[in-house]
Amino acid sequence: MSLAAMKKQNSLDSLLGAAQKESAPQEKKSYVDERLWKPTMDKTGNGYAVIRFLPSPDGEDLPWVKLWNHAFQGPTGQWYIENSLTTLGNNDPVSEYNSKLWNSGIESDKETARKQKRKLQYYSNIYVVSDKSNPENEGKVFLYRYGKKIFDKVMEAMQPPFPDTDPINPFDFWEGANFKLKLRKVDGYWNYDLSSFDSASALLGGDDEVLEEVHGKQHSLADFTSPTNFKSYDELKTRLDAVLSGTVVANTTVQTLMEDEPTAGAKVDTKPEPAPTVEVVDDDNDDAMSYFEKLAEE
Repeated sequence: MSLAAMKKQNSLDSLLGAAQKESAPQEKKSYVDERLWKPTMDKTGNGYAVIRFLPSPDGEDLPWVKLWNHAFQGPTGQWYIENSLTTLGNNDPVSEYNSKLWNSGIESDKETARKQKRKLQYYSNIYVVSDKSNPENEGKVFLYRYGKKIFDKVMEAMQPPFPDTDPINPFDFWEGANFKLKLRKVDGYWNYDLSSFDSASALLGGDDEVLEEVHGKQHSLADFTSPTNFKSYDELKTRLDAVLSGTVVANTTVQTLMEDEPTAGAKVDTKPEPAPTVEVVDDDNDDAMSYFEKLAEE
């Protein structure tokens, strides 16, 4: 480097500018998936929206994808929030651990296993027909995350239990039906029992040109079950051991708990962590307010 270049680079203004840039507040990353839509509950404790389930994305077989995960707080206050490898048909360390607890014959172990059980959620593409609480969402395509209770309503629409009801394909552009989503709070959980499908009708008047545009905006569902979105068995086992014991191993790819990682194997302060702002729909609660939102209110 020439002296002229060094003089310019080493100037007071240049050094001060670099220092100010480094000390400036860093923009916080948002981990909210902007592709996801969720209903809004008003001050009265109710919510209402009209959505339309959309067909399978291009190149994919089904208009929904099924995902299992585990989400629980360990005895030391740390959280375990991970996709379950059972989604892919593989062994998962939490499922194995829960089996041991259940088979121990000790009731307290069974209760722990219940709290740590798998939770089920589905994803589909939807078109938002009406969302008065968030009108900016109307006319847009989103991913919608929902639980078994709403999926059961979808299946019931396709296979009605009574002969006086005609079956419909809720995911069909032309012969499907709008889903009237009615939301209440029951026993602290979001409840969708009053939700129902409207009579069959074409979306957006059945205009093929408009529907083609909607179809082109759909999101891939296969990405959710791509092996790249799942940690390995060993990584999950390491994370589970950390949650159960209150230790954190620094040289792993498991969920980071602290901004400054401690040395490998070092014990950290095990004060209970606050409930994460992650929504997980339980497989047998009333397809309701997420487990974590309920905890956050307590």
